Amino acid sequence: MKLTVNGVPRSFEAPPLKRLLDVLREDLGLTGTKEGCGEGECGACSVLIDGELVNSCLVAVCQADGCSVLTVEGVARNGDLAPVQKCFLDRGGAQCGICTPGMIVAAHRFLECGLPATNENVREAIAGNLCRCTGYAKIVEAIQLAAGQRS
Repeated sequence: MKLTVNGVPRSFEAPPLKRLLDVLREDLGLTGTKEGCGEGECGACSVLIDGELVNSCLVAVCQADGCSVLTVEGVARNGDLAPVQKCFLDRGGAQCGICTPGMIVAAHRFLECGLPATNENVREAIAGNLCRCTGYAKIVEAIQLAAGQRS
């Protein structure tokens, strides 16, 4: 199978029904993507496939064959944290860390779409990602700060 992962073409062998989450973590060594629930309910395993936010625990790798996948590792560029990642650090948007990779990927997608970073828009953008630690206020602040830096 072939994927472009974080801008790098990758070829590998895997059972076609193996979860994309497991391929990323086990076969490609990209452990930033986390498994939370394994049922597509929490968003911890969120990645972008051809620009669309998906729960990688629900995607068979054969469904992504030939696609472009962006993980939390790919949000950073040249070894430097992306502005949204820095804002999560600055605002305390990450606590236990389980939801953080999925939140960062969802936030990255939201910031790329260019919508105004209102509370409503940001909360809608991260609605598929559950956090059990922060109450979302610091996460929303971090995304809004990153949006302001992009302007």
